[in-house]
Amino acid sequence: MEMNEKAILEVRDLDISFKTNAGVIHAIRGVNLDLQKGETVAIVGESGSGKSVTVKAAVGLLDANATVNAGQILYRYKDDNGNEEVVDLLTMSKRELRKKINGRRIAMVFQDPMTSLDPTMTIGKQVMEGILLHKKQDKNAAYARALELLELVGITDAEKRMKNYPHQLSGGMRQRVVIAMALASDPDILICDEPTTALDVTIQARILELIKDVQERLGLSVIYITHDLGVVAKVADYVNVMYAGRIVEVANVNEIFYEPRHPYTWGLLAAMPDLELDDDRLNSIPGSPPNLLHEPEGDAFAPRNAYAMAIDEKMAPPMFKLSDTHFVASWLAHPDAPQIELPDELKARIERSRKEAQSYA
Repeated sequence: MEMNEKAILEVRDLDISFKTNAGVIHAIRGVNLDLQKGETVAIVGESGSGKSVTVKAAVGLLDANATVNAGQILYRYKDDNGNEEVVDLLTMSKRELRKKINGRRIAMVFQDPMTSLDPTMTIGKQVMEGILLHKKQDKNAAYARALELLELVGITDAEKRMKNYPHQLSGGMRQRVVIAMALASDPDILICDEPTTALDVTIQARILELIKDVQERLGLSVIYITHDLGVVAKVADYVNVMYAGRIVEVANVNEIFYEPRHPYTWGLLAAMPDLELDDDRLNSIPGSPPNLLHEPEGDAFAPRNAYAMAIDEKMAPPMFKLSDTHFVASWLAHPDAPQIELPDELKARIERSRKEAQSYA
């Protein structure tokens, strides 16, 4: 299996469907994604676009009614003897994934910390569990490591917190504990699935700073799943914009915010609250995502796209290369397509953002 030598994870042509009482939902339709060592990649899109399903496939957490129709998820790591290995995670059984990969090499932080915490166990025992399982350390060493991890994620009076139960901690503290648990086995990759959605804005900012700080210290590669472009701006190196089971735009974070090329990305950016404007209205993308029980023949975004052309109804666009780091799946990027200007309101917002970034720099 060949991988880009800089990549730690590569998703190739991933195709997943779900059997439901209503019929077969084609949820993931040819997704490609790359993650390099030490890099932060964000997957952004509306609810139901396929963000979480894509990464759950990598760690064997798909529901029983899911079928992987095609694709590879290649992961590069060093085994216990220091030899480099490349495996296709889709070919591994759930048992193999749990034993060799989940928690140990790829860890996840979920939106609601209470789904990851056992209310009947102390915090200390829960952080120690992964260390005892994957690191094969004795209880004293595991206790010391758990204490160290709680301090690393900014929990004050960590020794006292080791004896607490989850209900005795605030939401922000619980999320810090979950991050400590995820780091317990020194993973290569940390997947954060909407890790701050349930938290207030102040705590959200602290958790994002914490993950960034831990990433820099430990050299982690991070995947963020989010619908919030404000989060993306703070954390991401590269951004994958996802719509109806496909990646529709890939670029570095500056290109997404300053040079977006897909009308869906324009809509997401325009929907962000803007504190510079007196107008308290929130923009939204008109219409709703397609029902993937009935797969669209052409571009899935066409019914919501004010700039859609006749070809959008008939053929799904390929990925057009705009630069070495910027790709977009939109017929508007075709050399023969009419040149469409960014909406004036979005252009003004981007200009304000650019000036603000320059003033910070």
